[in-house]
Amino acid sequence: MKNKTVNQYLKERFGQKVYKISINGGFTCPNRDGTIGYGGCIFCSGYGSGDFAEEASLTVTEQIERGKKRVASKMHSDENNKYIAYFQAFTNTYAPVERLRALYTEAINHPDIVALSIGTRPDCLPEAVLDLLSEMNRIKPVWVELGLQTIHKKSAVYIRRGYELPVYDRAIKELKCRGIEVITHVILGLPGETREDMLSTVDYVGKSGVSGIKLQLLHVIKDTDLEKDYNRGLFRCLTMDEYVELIYDSISILPDDVIIHRMTGDGARKTLVAPLWSTDKKRVLNALNNKLNNI
Repeated sequence: MKNKTVNQYLKERFGQKVYKISINGGFTCPNRDGTIGYGGCIFCSGYGSGDFAEEASLTVTEQIERGKKRVASKMHSDENNKYIAYFQAFTNTYAPVERLRALYTEAINHPDIVALSIGTRPDCLPEAVLDLLSEMNRIKPVWVELGLQTIHKKSAVYIRRGYELPVYDRAIKELKCRGIEVITHVILGLPGETREDMLSTVDYVGKSGVSGIKLQLLHVIKDTDLEKDYNRGLFRCLTMDEYVELIYDSISILPDDVIIHRMTGDGARKTLVAPLWSTDKKRVLNALNNKLNNI
């Protein structure tokens, strides 16, 4: 594969394997609290995409320590591991700046944390927050992960994204001029989108100046409005073969310097409705890697 994976990139940058720890900062989202809308995006779980994060009642340090223990138990890793603190659940810049500073500072000052990754919306980056991110970025690297999902207006309205494409463009510009790396999330398989629609989103993101991209398979999660449409037969999910081909085509058109942070996704088994083939992660990754060896 011509593009570096995030594991390759991290090993080159930090000299060793680096693990992500999902942090729950106790945030909400303007698409849930009524500022923009209620209920969140149509595909979003009740955990705000932070299904694997710790409890928000724990301090950031406590969450990091729990995350370290979880990694150690799964990976048989040692005490010299390094980690990225990933503020994942809901919108992680949607709070007063002083609250954000306290949370970010606690994470970034942990001796085992080498970088922060902050998941947010492009419409939740006011000047004061941008300045805070720049301040943190001078201490340790800060990545901002933006949930774009699609460039197509019809799809954006359907998923209740709540902002238009120029908002994303402005966010990229503001973050880049501050030297902050940006990772954009794209969902492949949104209802009503053709293969050409999906690839045009990937192409747009690749040309937008991002450092990295997360290519996410559409998951239908229990108790979401997307599940209701799926159960009505209003759309079907991609097959594994279709998805593998789509990932191949997506990476083929990305600039070589865009880091691939994700090629699929982890849906919690207890809440995943479809596609069930995605739960066999080893099989999916083997299929993807076999295909991508030809790029």
